[in-house]
Amino acid sequence: MKPRTFLLSAAALTLILILANLAWGSVKIPLDAVIDICLGQEVEKESWSFIVVESRLPQALTALLAGASLAIAGLLLQTAFNNPLAGPSILGVNSGAGLGVAVVMLLLGGSISGNGFMLSGTLAMLAGAMAGAIVVLGVIIGFASMVKSNLMLLIIGIMVGYITSSAISLLNFFSTTEGVFSYTIWGLGDFSGISTGQMPFFATATLAGLFGALLLIKPLNALLLGERYAANLGVNVRLTRVGLLLCTGWLTAVVTAYCGPISFIGLAVPHIARLLLQSSDHRWVVPATMLTGSIVALLCNLLCVLPGDLGIIPLNAVTPLFGAPVIIYVIVNQRKIQYFN
Repeated sequence: MKPRTFLLSAAALTLILILANLAWGSVKIPLDAVIDICLGQEVEKESWSFIVVESRLPQALTALLAGASLAIAGLLLQTAFNNPLAGPSILGVNSGAGLGVAVVMLLLGGSISGNGFMLSGTLAMLAGAMAGAIVVLGVIIGFASMVKSNLMLLIIGIMVGYITSSAISLLNFFSTTEGVFSYTIWGLGDFSGISTGQMPFFATATLAGLFGALLLIKPLNALLLGERYAANLGVNVRLTRVGLLLCTGWLTAVVTAYCGPISFIGLAVPHIARLLLQSSDHRWVVPATMLTGSIVALLCNLLCVLPGDLGIIPLNAVTPLFGAPVIIYVIVNQRKIQYFN
């Protein structure tokens, strides 16, 4: 598929899925009423406007931004490590962010204080998630300079993930029942936890990280040909890796803090975008990955809502249905796939 055709089609599908997310739910709202609400017009029932504006719209925007952020984080890691199986979850970045949140929620009682300052609530969780993600990524980058084999580096990332998961289990064991319950619910993943008041900060934070990824397009294309070639082209490889570390850590931390540790989107979506484009040119792959990540997240969010009063399925029960088949396909057909060089 031609890149421009793909991007236009993906943008149109994204808009359709946003409307579907606004219309679908436990309360049936006609699509024409949803469109009128979005245009600021009055509708038959005032409750419809409240449901769409205060609940479904923030949830759809969260899925839109979170999907794009996780997908780009996975793309950056796969390019940086030249490994098609690299991703925020496989390399332990999600677990690191989860450990940071666990420390804040289970050990520190939901707040961080010291030397005259105090962070509480979502800001404290964000700080913990950011710290955990950066530490794990720093460890992986450190091993990347010592281990030449991508497979060994992948195994190290999995082991780091196990270590952080073990620490989380210990924190859960010594925590209170209420703390364990709250952390368990958070760990299921959810796009509905952001209110209209929190949306400006979440949108600004994720858009800043996505903009940083756009600035890395040229260095990323150079890294596809190897670090030596990139250095010969004048690319500061060390500075680029630091930029990748900060951008990936920031996006993963923000999404994990607000939405929980969402699996498979960061790992599988970059492959979906490359397979459809049949290209590794980041000028096209980066925006395509953003749009594809948003599409997958919006679709998963749509599938989580059961009809009537049956409730909502946990997000992490749906994302593997999309991600796992893609990863299996990539592993089985790795020699035939030409886009990842």
